[in-house]
Parts: sequence; C-alpha cells; structure tokens
Amino acid sequence: MDYVALNIPVPTAETAEILTAELAEYPFESFETENGSLKAYIPKERLADCKPEVDALLAHYGTPGRYVAIETQDWNAEWERNFTPVEVDGRLLIRAPFHAPAAEGTEEIVIMPRMSFGTGHHATTCLMAGIVLDLELERRRGLDMGSGTGVLAILAAKRGAAHVDAVDIDDWADANCRENIAANGTADRIEPILGDVRRIAGRRYDFILANINRNILLHDMAAYAAALLPGGELAMSGFLTQDVGAIAAEAAKLGLTVAETRERDGWAAVLCRKEGRRPEAA
Repeated sequence: MDYVALNIPVPTAETAEILTAELAEYPFESFETENGSLKAYIPKERLADCKPEVDALLAHYGTPGRYVAIETQDWNAEWERNFTPVEVDGRLLIRAPFHAPAAEGTEEIVIMPRMSFGTGHHATTCLMAGIVLDLELERRRGLDMGSGTGVLAILAAKRGAAHVDAVDIDDWADANCRENIAANGTADRIEPILGDVRRIAGRRYDFILANINRNILLHDMAAYAAALLPGGELAMSGFLTQDVGAIAAEAAKLGLTVAETRERDGWAAVLCRKEGRRPEAA
C-alpha cells in the first residue's frame, strides 16, 4: 500500500495539536511533529475521498499543506534510516534487530521498522505500553485492536497473556505483525486477524487494548464492551487530552468505569474496567 504525507508548517505546539485533532476526523493513520512541521500520513487510495474537505480545513486555518507521495519501498527505507530504540518508563526497550540488546533485567521487544504504526516513538504507544506493563495479564486472553506492528500484543504475551488476537485492517500491518511476533517468540500466543471490529463478534476477552483514534474508539466502543468479560480492562489511546471527557462519557454509557487516565505530550490514554466480577483465569 502506498501512502501520502501531508506536510503542514505549524508555528506552535498548540497549532499542531489542534490540526492533529481536526485531521483525525479523516482517514489519517498517524501523525508526527518535527522542526515546526506536522506530518499526517494517509493511504493514497483514501486521500481522494477527503482531499477537498482537508484542503478547506487548511484554508480555514490559513495554513498551506504539501502532499508528498510515499511508495512502500521508500517508506520502509526511511523507517530503517531513522528508527531509534525507544525506552518506556525505564522498564521496556523497543528496538530494531540492528540495535544493541536491552540491559539485563529490562524487557525488550524487537520490531522490524516497516511502515506499520506502533514502533513506540509515538506518545500514545508509550502510554499504552506503560499501561500493559502495569496490568495483571497472567493466563488472560486479550485483544489488540488496531495492532499495527503488533508491539502491544507482543508485550502482553511477554507479560504472561495466554492468547492475544491482533486485529488490523491494513494488509501490510498484518504482514509486519506476523513477522514481529515470530521474531519475538510469541507466535504461539498471538493470532493476527486481518479486518475491522466485525472480526471480534462472538469473541470474549479479559482485556482489550485499542490505540486507534477518537472517532473510531467512540464508534466501536460498544463492540469492545460487548466482547469484554465482567471485571475486564479496556485501555484506549490515540486521542488528545481534550478528548478524554468524550471517551469517558461514552464508556460510562456502556457500563465501563474509568480507573485511570495518563497523559504525554498532549496525548492521553484511558484505562476502563467493566462492571462485574473478574473471572478466574483458566
């Protein structure tokens, strides 16, 4: 799949946050801010459906944007040149195979730096990884929704989860996830599934991880709640701090109680629990 990068000059961090929130309403899959520029990545085939609206949005803010086509091969080369190890709370190292191993006593995950979202560099991935590190996952069954590279599913398996479904709509992400779970020795406990939220119908989980975006979370949260066992945890990220209220309100409607909120660089993660008694692990 080929992607397009929308490059937007942003004078302040606040401007970058506002534009990120606005663009998250469209099929942009990831964002990064660097050297006064916001880059928003979208599949090339999906840009045509929303480009007039996006251009109008940028005109409204008086901010020009430049679209740059990125072929899959070029994207991968760019990742491999710029991918650096990521440390999460001093407890986890996310690295590529060509980086030095983690120090003794530190958990590590090896990720091939392909185009899939979820290398740990984005604040939301770090937030979610921190939550996973703190959850009791021994012998539990879970779901990583919008799994990207599979980094959260891999971390959950390494933390003792008995089984994790890793669901993503992108075929390239699905292939990269399979590559990464094999590299981390977790293929026997993680099942990559290509598709959207409909693929989890009828399945039940002790915990669910969903690092996607505000609109998809609000739209699909009812499906997550239905799949979550009583007493189970739902961790969500991919939204800005100002969106926590909307996420929490929707969760409350579905019998989910917000147990914790974490923030990093203007982004947020919310951990919810479903009402009821947590079943004993099999």
